[in-house]
Amino acid sequence: MANRFEIITKYIPKLTEAQYGDWIIDKEKKGTKESPIQMPFVNYSDVVSEFLQDVYTCMDENEDMQLNRYGEILEKNGLLWETESMKDAEVSSLDAQCIMALITGAVRAERFCDGALLEFFQNGSITKWLKRLKELDSQMG
Repeated sequence: MANRFEIITKYIPKLTEAQYGDWIIDKEKKGTKESPIQMPFVNYSDVVSEFLQDVYTCMDENEDMQLNRYGEILEKNGLLWETESMKDAEVSSLDAQCIMALITGAVRAERFCDGALLEFFQNGSITKWLKRLKELDSQMG
């Protein structure tokens, strides 16, 4: 099953050059009942939005990996579902399921903490994980 992850590994060159997103911070409102301040959020770039859609497609196409259990998969591989552990993961020995769990965990982290995903893009983790997936894909072929 060569190129199993091509739907997301194709983003490696796109993400190398990309702007990932910008923080939107409301500096115009006063913070009163009449003029409430909007909570800060990240406005992700088009390439990141497209990547996210393809990540979900890839997850759906690889149901056998049980990525809804990403936390357990990370734990089984000695990793925690938190930024430092995931960022510092030595990927050269990790299998495709664990790499996909890292990506899934990063995507899901955004639901709980605005900007979490942006950090994984900025610190190079997403690209590092995608390169490992591409390497694993080429070994399967």
